[in-house]
Amino acid sequence: MADDGFEEIASLKERLELENLYLREEVSAALGAHDLVGTSPALKRVLQQIQLVAPTDAAVLINGESGTGKELVARAIHENSPRKGRALIKVNCGAIPDSLFESEFFGHMRGAFTGATRDKPGRFELADGGTLFLDEIGEIPLAMQAKLLRVLQEQEIERVGDTRTRKVNVRIVAATNRDLKKEVATGRFRQDLFYRLGVFPLEVPPLRDRREDIAQLAAHFVRATAKKMNRPAPRFTKAHAEQLSAHDWPGNIRELQNAVERAVILAQGGSLQFDLPERDTVEVSRTEKLPASPRVMLTRDQLKRQERESIIAALKQSSGKLFGPDGAAELLGMKPTTLASRIKALGLNRKGVE
Repeated sequence: MADDGFEEIASLKERLELENLYLREEVSAALGAHDLVGTSPALKRVLQQIQLVAPTDAAVLINGESGTGKELVARAIHENSPRKGRALIKVNCGAIPDSLFESEFFGHMRGAFTGATRDKPGRFELADGGTLFLDEIGEIPLAMQAKLLRVLQEQEIERVGDTRTRKVNVRIVAATNRDLKKEVATGRFRQDLFYRLGVFPLEVPPLRDRREDIAQLAAHFVRATAKKMNRPAPRFTKAHAEQLSAHDWPGNIRELQNAVERAVILAQGGSLQFDLPERDTVEVSRTEKLPASPRVMLTRDQLKRQERESIIAALKQSSGKLFGPDGAAELLGMKPTTLASRIKALGLNRKGVE
Protein backbone atom coordinates (compact mmCIF):
# COMPACT_ATOMS: atom_id res chain seq x y z
CA MET A 1 0.00 0.00 0.00
CA ALA A 2 2.83 2.31 0.94
CA ASP A 3 4.55 1.44 -2.35
CA ASP A 4 1.41 2.39 -4.30
CA GLY A 5 1.27 5.73 -2.52
CA PHE A 6 4.95 6.34 -3.25
CA GLU A 7 4.45 5.53 -6.94
CA GLU A 8 1.45 7.86 -7.12
CA ILE A 9 3.46 10.70 -5.58
CA ALA A 10 6.37 10.01 -7.95
CA SER A 11 3.99 10.01 -10.94
CA LEU A 12 2.40 13.29 -9.82
CA LYS A 13 5.83 14.83 -9.31
CA GLU A 14 6.93 13.82 -12.80
CA ARG A 15 3.76 15.26 -14.31
CA LEU A 16 4.32 18.58 -12.54
CA GLU A 17 7.93 18.63 -13.72
CA LEU A 18 6.81 17.99 -17.30
CA GLU A 19 4.13 20.68 -17.07
CA ASN A 20 6.72 23.14 -15.77
CA LEU A 21 9.09 22.18 -18.60
CA TYR A 22 6.44 22.75 -21.27
CA LEU A 23 5.35 26.00 -19.62
CA ARG A 24 8.96 27.23 -19.50
CA GLU A 25 9.30 26.43 -23.20
CA GLU A 26 6.10 28.33 -23.94
CA VAL A 27 7.18 31.34 -21.87
CA SER A 28 10.56 31.40 -23.65
CA ALA A 29 8.85 31.20 -27.02
CA ALA A 30 6.42 33.95 -26.06
CA LEU A 31 9.26 36.22 -24.94
CA GLY A 32 11.04 35.62 -28.24
CA ALA A 33 7.91 36.02 -30.34
CA HIS A 34 6.70 39.22 -31.91
CA ASP A 35 3.17 40.55 -32.06
CA LEU A 36 1.17 40.49 -35.25
CA VAL A 37 2.59 43.73 -36.64
CA GLY A 38 1.05 45.63 -39.52
CA THR A 39 -1.92 47.63 -40.77
CA SER A 40 -2.52 46.06 -44.20
CA PRO A 41 -6.06 45.01 -45.18
CA ALA A 42 -4.86 41.38 -45.41
CA LEU A 43 -3.63 41.38 -41.79
CA LYS A 44 -6.71 43.23 -40.58
CA ARG A 45 -8.87 40.42 -42.01
CA VAL A 46 -6.83 37.87 -40.04
CA LEU A 47 -7.18 39.89 -36.82
CA GLN A 48 -10.94 40.18 -37.34
CA GLN A 49 -11.20 36.40 -37.77
CA ILE A 50 -9.15 35.86 -34.60
CA GLN A 51 -11.52 38.10 -32.64
CA LEU A 52 -14.51 36.18 -34.01
CA VAL A 53 -13.31 32.64 -33.28
CA ALA A 54 -11.16 33.11 -30.14
CA PRO A 55 -14.05 33.28 -27.60
CA THR A 56 -15.47 29.98 -28.89
CA ASP A 57 -14.22 26.41 -28.48
CA ALA A 58 -14.31 25.75 -32.24
CA ALA A 59 -11.39 23.88 -33.80
CA VAL A 60 -9.30 26.20 -36.00
CA LEU A 61 -7.23 25.15 -39.01
CA ILE A 62 -4.60 27.77 -39.87
CA ASN A 63 -3.36 27.59 -43.45
CA GLY A 64 -0.36 29.44 -44.82
CA GLU A 65 3.10 29.19 -46.31
CA SER A 66 6.12 28.48 -44.11
CA GLY A 67 7.27 31.51 -42.15
CA THR A 68 4.01 33.48 -42.30
CA GLY A 69 3.46 33.49 -38.53
CA LYS A 70 0.92 30.69 -38.06
CA GLU A 71 2.13 30.04 -34.51
CA LEU A 72 1.62 33.72 -33.64
CA VAL A 73 -1.97 33.42 -34.87
CA ALA A 74 -2.46 30.32 -32.69
CA ARG A 75 -1.08 32.20 -29.67
CA ALA A 76 -3.37 35.15 -30.38
CA ILE A 77 -6.40 32.81 -30.51
CA HIS A 78 -5.41 31.26 -27.17
CA GLU A 79 -4.67 34.59 -25.48
CA ASN A 80 -8.05 35.99 -26.53
CA SER A 81 -9.98 32.92 -25.41
CA PRO A 82 -11.51 31.96 -22.03
CA ARG A 83 -8.69 29.37 -21.80
CA LYS A 84 -5.90 31.96 -21.63
CA GLY A 85 -5.31 31.20 -17.94
CA ARG A 86 -4.34 27.62 -18.80
CA ALA A 87 -1.47 26.24 -20.88
CA LEU A 88 -0.98 26.50 -24.62
CA ILE A 89 0.85 23.28 -25.51
CA LYS A 90 2.57 23.06 -28.90
CA VAL A 91 3.27 19.84 -30.81
CA ASN A 92 5.41 19.94 -33.93
CA CYS A 93 3.93 16.94 -35.73
CA GLY A 94 6.72 16.98 -38.30
CA ALA A 95 9.39 16.42 -35.64
CA ILE A 96 7.92 13.31 -33.97
CA PRO A 97 9.05 9.85 -35.17
CA ASP A 98 6.13 7.68 -36.31
CA SER A 99 6.76 5.16 -33.52
CA LEU A 100 6.44 7.83 -30.80
CA PHE A 101 3.32 9.67 -31.93
CA GLU A 102 0.92 7.80 -29.66
CA SER A 103 3.16 8.17 -26.60
CA GLU A 104 3.76 11.89 -27.26
CA PHE A 105 0.06 12.62 -27.78
CA PHE A 106 -1.54 10.39 -25.16
CA GLY A 107 1.28 9.47 -22.74
CA HIS A 108 2.39 6.03 -21.57
CA MET A 109 2.56 3.80 -18.51
CA ARG A 110 5.70 2.42 -16.92
CA GLY A 111 6.82 -0.71 -18.76
CA ALA A 112 4.66 -0.02 -21.83
CA PHE A 113 7.78 -0.29 -24.00
CA THR A 114 11.54 -0.44 -23.65
CA GLY A 115 12.75 2.71 -21.92
CA ALA A 116 9.39 3.56 -20.33
CA THR A 117 10.65 3.59 -16.75
CA ARG A 118 7.89 5.83 -15.39
CA ASP A 119 4.33 6.88 -16.14
CA LYS A 120 4.31 9.91 -18.41
CA PRO A 121 1.36 12.14 -19.38
CA GLY A 122 0.99 13.07 -23.04
CA ARG A 123 0.41 16.46 -24.63
CA PHE A 124 -3.38 16.08 -24.46
CA GLU A 125 -3.27 15.67 -20.67
CA LEU A 126 -0.91 18.61 -20.29
CA ALA A 127 -3.24 20.79 -22.39
CA ASP A 128 -6.31 19.76 -20.36
CA GLY A 129 -8.39 22.91 -19.84
CA GLY A 130 -6.20 24.81 -22.30
CA THR A 131 -5.27 24.77 -25.98
CA LEU A 132 -3.31 22.19 -27.98
CA PHE A 133 -1.53 23.62 -31.03
CA LEU A 134 -0.85 20.91 -33.60
CA ASP A 135 1.72 22.44 -35.94
CA GLU A 136 2.40 20.76 -39.30
CA ILE A 137 -0.74 18.65 -38.88
CA GLY A 138 -0.34 17.29 -42.43
CA GLU A 139 2.71 15.27 -41.27
CA ILE A 140 0.70 12.94 -39.03
CA PRO A 141 0.78 9.35 -40.39
CA LEU A 142 -2.54 7.80 -41.48
CA ALA A 143 -2.59 5.21 -38.68
CA MET A 144 -2.30 7.97 -36.09
CA GLN A 145 -4.95 10.10 -37.79
CA ALA A 146 -7.65 7.54 -36.92
CA LYS A 147 -6.65 7.55 -33.23
CA LEU A 148 -6.50 11.36 -33.17
CA LEU A 149 -9.98 11.57 -34.69
CA ARG A 150 -11.39 9.26 -32.02
CA VAL A 151 -9.88 11.39 -29.24
CA LEU A 152 -11.27 14.58 -30.77
CA GLN A 153 -14.72 13.01 -30.99
CA GLU A 154 -14.79 11.39 -27.56
CA GLN A 155 -12.57 13.85 -25.63
CA GLU A 156 -11.01 10.81 -23.98
CA ILE A 157 -7.45 9.51 -24.10
CA GLU A 158 -5.85 6.22 -23.14
CA ARG A 159 -2.16 6.11 -22.30
CA VAL A 160 -0.02 3.51 -24.06
CA GLY A 161 -0.01 0.40 -21.86
CA ASP A 162 -3.03 1.51 -19.82
CA THR A 163 -6.60 0.17 -19.82
CA ARG A 164 -8.13 3.20 -18.14
CA THR A 165 -9.54 6.10 -20.17
CA ARG A 166 -9.07 9.69 -19.02
CA LYS A 167 -11.36 12.59 -19.85
CA VAL A 168 -9.72 15.68 -21.33
CA ASN A 169 -11.08 19.11 -22.21
CA VAL A 170 -8.82 20.46 -24.95
CA ARG A 171 -9.33 23.12 -27.62
CA ILE A 172 -7.55 22.21 -30.88
CA VAL A 173 -5.78 24.72 -33.11
CA ALA A 174 -3.95 23.10 -36.04
CA ALA A 175 -1.68 24.58 -38.70
CA THR A 176 -0.31 23.43 -42.04
CA ASN A 177 1.53 24.71 -45.09
CA ARG A 178 0.08 21.88 -47.17
CA ASP A 179 -3.11 21.90 -49.20
CA LEU A 180 -5.05 19.39 -47.08
CA LYS A 181 -7.88 19.19 -49.62
CA LYS A 182 -5.38 17.79 -52.12
CA GLU A 183 -3.98 15.50 -49.42
CA VAL A 184 -7.50 14.17 -48.83
CA ALA A 185 -8.04 13.65 -52.58
CA THR A 186 -4.81 11.61 -52.82
CA GLY A 187 -5.67 9.54 -49.75
CA ARG A 188 -2.84 10.88 -47.57
CA PHE A 189 -5.15 12.62 -45.11
CA ARG A 190 -8.47 11.44 -43.69
CA GLN A 191 -11.47 13.41 -44.89
CA ASP A 192 -13.34 13.04 -41.58
CA LEU A 193 -10.33 14.36 -39.65
CA PHE A 194 -9.98 17.26 -42.11
CA TYR A 195 -13.58 18.32 -41.44
CA ARG A 196 -13.18 17.83 -37.69
CA LEU A 197 -10.10 20.11 -37.62
CA GLY A 198 -11.34 22.67 -40.11
CA VAL A 199 -14.48 23.92 -38.36
CA PHE A 200 -13.06 27.43 -38.73
CA PRO A 201 -10.40 27.66 -41.48
CA LEU A 202 -8.15 30.71 -41.25
CA GLU A 203 -5.78 31.76 -44.04
CA VAL A 204 -2.56 33.62 -43.16
CA PRO A 205 -1.40 35.65 -46.19
CA PRO A 206 2.19 35.51 -47.47
CA LEU A 207 4.32 38.60 -46.91
CA ARG A 208 4.27 39.51 -50.63
CA ASP A 209 0.49 40.01 -50.30
CA ARG A 210 0.90 42.48 -47.45
CA ARG A 211 3.80 44.63 -48.67
CA GLU A 212 2.41 47.61 -46.75
CA ASP A 213 3.52 45.86 -43.55
CA ILE A 214 7.12 45.08 -44.57
CA ALA A 215 8.66 48.40 -43.48
CA GLN A 216 6.81 48.36 -40.16
CA LEU A 217 7.82 44.76 -39.50
CA ALA A 218 11.45 45.43 -40.42
CA ALA A 219 11.65 48.48 -38.15
CA HIS A 220 10.11 46.38 -35.37
CA PHE A 221 12.72 43.66 -35.88
CA VAL A 222 15.55 46.23 -35.93
CA ARG A 223 14.49 47.55 -32.50
CA ALA A 224 13.89 44.08 -31.06
CA THR A 225 17.22 42.72 -32.33
CA ALA A 226 19.19 45.72 -31.07
CA LYS A 227 17.51 45.42 -27.66
CA LYS A 228 18.33 41.71 -27.50
CA MET A 229 21.97 42.51 -28.33
CA ASN A 230 22.02 45.38 -25.82
CA ARG A 231 23.11 47.96 -28.41
CA PRO A 232 21.52 51.13 -29.88
CA ALA A 233 19.12 50.48 -32.74
CA PRO A 234 20.63 51.44 -36.12
CA ARG A 235 18.73 54.03 -38.15
CA PHE A 236 16.09 52.50 -40.45
CA THR A 237 15.55 54.82 -43.41
CA LYS A 238 13.00 55.29 -46.16
CA ALA A 239 15.53 53.84 -48.62
CA HIS A 240 15.77 50.69 -46.49
CA ALA A 241 11.97 50.45 -46.43
CA GLU A 242 11.77 50.76 -50.23
CA GLN A 243 14.52 48.18 -50.74
CA LEU A 244 12.87 45.61 -48.46
CA SER A 245 9.37 46.26 -49.81
CA ALA A 246 10.54 45.51 -53.35
CA HIS A 247 11.69 42.00 -52.37
CA ASP A 248 9.27 39.05 -52.74
CA TRP A 249 10.31 37.30 -49.48
CA PRO A 250 9.61 33.66 -50.42
CA GLY A 251 10.55 32.73 -46.84
CA ASN A 252 8.02 35.29 -45.56
CA ILE A 253 8.33 36.89 -42.11
CA ARG A 254 10.96 34.40 -40.95
CA GLU A 255 13.22 35.36 -43.88
CA LEU A 256 12.68 39.07 -43.22
CA GLN A 257 13.51 38.67 -39.53
CA ASN A 258 16.70 36.76 -40.37
CA ALA A 259 17.75 39.42 -42.91
CA VAL A 260 17.19 42.20 -40.36
CA GLU A 261 19.09 40.37 -37.60
CA ARG A 262 22.02 39.77 -39.96
CA ALA A 263 22.07 43.46 -40.97
CA VAL A 264 21.97 44.63 -37.34
CA ILE A 265 24.84 42.31 -36.42
CA LEU A 266 26.96 43.53 -39.35
CA ALA A 267 26.14 47.21 -38.74
CA GLN A 268 28.45 47.33 -35.67
CA GLY A 269 27.08 50.75 -34.73
CA GLY A 270 27.13 52.00 -38.32
CA SER A 271 24.40 52.11 -40.96
CA LEU A 272 22.30 49.14 -41.99
CA GLN A 273 23.14 47.33 -45.22
CA PHE A 274 20.70 44.73 -46.54
CA ASP A 275 22.31 42.19 -48.86
CA LEU A 276 19.35 40.67 -50.70
CA PRO A 277 19.40 38.27 -53.67
CA GLU A 278 18.43 39.60 -57.07
CA ARG A 279 14.69 39.31 -57.71
CA ASP A 280 15.09 37.03 -60.71
CA THR A 281 17.17 34.54 -58.66
CA VAL A 282 14.57 34.20 -55.91
CA GLU A 283 12.35 31.14 -56.12
CA VAL A 284 8.79 32.28 -56.77
CA SER A 285 6.39 30.22 -54.64
CA ARG A 286 3.22 30.67 -56.65
CA THR A 287 0.72 28.13 -57.92
CA GLU A 288 1.47 29.21 -61.49
CA LYS A 289 4.73 30.41 -62.98
CA LEU A 290 4.66 33.88 -64.48
CA PRO A 291 5.32 33.96 -68.23
CA ALA A 292 8.95 34.72 -68.99
CA SER A 293 9.50 38.23 -70.29
CA PRO A 294 12.29 39.06 -72.73
CA ARG A 295 15.44 40.24 -70.95
CA VAL A 296 16.34 43.87 -71.64
CA MET A 297 20.03 44.37 -72.41
CA LEU A 298 21.67 47.69 -71.58
CA THR A 299 24.80 48.96 -73.30
CA ARG A 300 27.73 50.22 -71.26
CA ASP A 301 26.78 53.82 -72.04
CA GLN A 302 23.17 53.18 -70.95
CA LEU A 303 24.34 51.62 -67.69
CA LYS A 304 26.62 54.57 -67.07
CA ARG A 305 23.78 57.01 -67.80
CA GLN A 306 21.46 55.08 -65.45
CA GLU A 307 24.05 55.17 -62.65
CA ARG A 308 24.61 58.89 -63.24
CA GLU A 309 20.89 59.63 -63.02
CA SER A 310 20.52 57.61 -59.79
CA ILE A 311 23.42 59.43 -58.13
CA ILE A 312 22.11 62.82 -59.24
CA ALA A 313 18.65 62.02 -57.83
CA ALA A 314 20.18 60.93 -54.49
CA LEU A 315 22.36 64.04 -54.27
CA LYS A 316 19.38 66.28 -54.96
CA GLN A 317 17.28 64.52 -52.33
CA SER A 318 20.07 64.85 -49.76
CA SER A 319 20.89 68.47 -50.77
CA GLY A 320 24.41 67.41 -51.64
CA LYS A 321 24.99 65.63 -48.32
CA LEU A 322 27.16 62.56 -48.89
CA PHE A 323 27.82 61.04 -45.46
CA GLY A 324 25.65 60.25 -42.42
CA PRO A 325 21.92 59.75 -41.90
CA ASP A 326 19.81 60.59 -44.98
CA GLY A 327 22.98 61.24 -46.95
CA ALA A 328 23.22 60.18 -50.60
CA ALA A 329 25.36 57.15 -49.73
CA GLU A 330 22.75 55.85 -47.30
CA LEU A 331 19.93 56.50 -49.78
CA LEU A 332 21.74 54.49 -52.44
CA GLY A 333 22.88 51.75 -50.05
CA MET A 334 26.55 52.43 -50.89
CA LYS A 335 29.68 53.10 -48.87
CA PRO A 336 30.41 56.86 -48.81
CA THR A 337 33.95 56.28 -50.12
CA THR A 338 32.60 54.24 -53.06
CA LEU A 339 30.04 56.93 -53.86
CA ALA A 340 32.70 59.67 -53.70
CA SER A 341 34.88 57.80 -56.20
CA ARG A 342 31.89 57.26 -58.54
CA ILE A 343 31.00 60.97 -58.37
CA LYS A 344 34.56 61.81 -59.33
CA ALA A 345 34.65 59.21 -62.13
CA LEU A 346 31.37 60.51 -63.60
CA GLY A 347 32.54 64.11 -63.37
CA LEU A 348 29.70 65.22 -61.12
CA ASN A 349 29.72 68.22 -58.80
CA ARG A 350 27.88 67.19 -55.68
CA LYS A 351 27.38 70.79 -54.52
CA GLY A 352 25.64 71.91 -57.68
CA VAL A 353 24.22 68.84 -59.35
CA GLU A 354 22.58 69.34 -62.72
